[in-house]
Amino acid sequence: MNASPPPPPGSGTHDATAPNARAGGRKLDGAASGIAADGGTAASRPRRTPPARRLAAAVLAAAVAALAVLSLFTGYVDLSPQRLLAGTLAGETIPQRILLDIRLPRTLLCVAVGAALGITGAAMQGLLRNPLAEPGLLGVSSGAALGAVLALYTGFADAFYAALPLAGFAGTAAATAFVFFLAGRQTGTTTLILAGVAVSSLCGALISLVLNWSPNPTAVTEIVFWLLGSLADRSSRDVELALPFIAAGGALLLGCGRGLRALTLGEDTARSLGIDLARLRRNVLAGSALAVGAAVSVSGAIGFIGLVAPHLMRPFSGGNPARLLPLSALAGAALLTLADLGVRMLHEGGPELKLGVLTALVGAPFFLTLILRARREIA
Repeated sequence: MNASPPPPPGSGTHDATAPNARAGGRKLDGAASGIAADGGTAASRPRRTPPARRLAAAVLAAAVAALAVLSLFTGYVDLSPQRLLAGTLAGETIPQRILLDIRLPRTLLCVAVGAALGITGAAMQGLLRNPLAEPGLLGVSSGAALGAVLALYTGFADAFYAALPLAGFAGTAAATAFVFFLAGRQTGTTTLILAGVAVSSLCGALISLVLNWSPNPTAVTEIVFWLLGSLADRSSRDVELALPFIAAGGALLLGCGRGLRALTLGEDTARSLGIDLARLRRNVLAGSALAVGAAVSVSGAIGFIGLVAPHLMRPFSGGNPARLLPLSALAGAALLTLADLGVRMLHEGGPELKLGVLTALVGAPFFLTLILRARREIA
C-alpha cells in the first residue's frame, strides 16, 4: 500500500551506470547521437533536422549516379555519348568494348572503392574517437600494399590473372591478424592505435626494403606506379573479384553503428549499455580489412578519401556515427568518381596522372585546414 514516491526530476535515476542500463540506454542512445566522434558535443555544432539529413543523403545519391553516368561517357576515344550508346545497343564491337569492357568496370570500381574508403574512414574515426583516423592508421592499407608489392617483386603477380589482388588480400589478412595479436582482446583504444601504427610502419619499411633490393628497374617502376594508385585498365574480372568483399565489409561496418554510437559516450558507459567492445573492435577491423583490402588490391594505395569523406558529412549526421557511415560511403564514392573524372579530363597525352596523386593533392590542403581549425579552437 505504501507506494514509493516518484523520483524527482534530475535525481540521477536514469544514469547510464545504474543497474537498469536498458532503460537508461535508450536515453543515452539518443544523447549519444548528439556527440561527435572527436568528442565534441552537438551543442557546439549546428543542429541538422531529419529532413536536412535525408536531403543530404538524397543529393549525394543523385550526385553519385550523375557522376557515374558522366564517367561512362568520358574517355580518350572521341565518340559522342549518343554514338557510343547507339553502337553498343546495335552490337558494334568497338563501342561495346569501350563502354562495357573499359569504362563500365572503371566506373563501378570508382564507386565501390570510394564507398569502401569512405565508410571505413568513418568507422575508424568512430572506433578510435579520433577525427584524424583513416584506414591506413591500423595497417589495413599498408598490409594490402605490402602483399601486392611482394607479388610484383617475386613475379607471382604474373602467375595468373587474380594473383595480384589475392596477394593484396593476403597482406591485409596478415596485417590485421598481427594487429589483433599485438593489441590483445581486452585492451583499450590506445593500445589498438599503437599496434596499428607499429604494423603500418613495419609494412612501410618492408616495402622500402623491397624497392631497395629490387635488381630489376622494370619491376621497381611497376611497383612505384602501383603504389601511386589508379583504376585505369581494370576489367570486369577485377569488379567480380573485389565487389563481393567490399559489399561484405560494408555490411559488417554498417552493423557496428549502434556500438559506435554508444562508444561516443566513453568505453565504460558503452559497456554499461551492453556493448561488447572487444567484439565491436573485431567487427570494425574485420569489416575494414575486407572492404579496404579488396579496394586496395584492385586500385593501389589511394589516400585521403577515408579521411575527407567523414569530415564533410559529419555536420549532416548530427554527430551520430550510425548515420555517418552510409553518408560517408556515398561521399567517398562521389569524391573518388569525381577525382577519376579529373584524371581523365586533365590528360593531354603521355602517361595518365595517377589517381592517388590527385587525391593527395586535393586532400593535403583539406588536412592542413583541419590543423588550422584545431589551432584556432585551442586558442
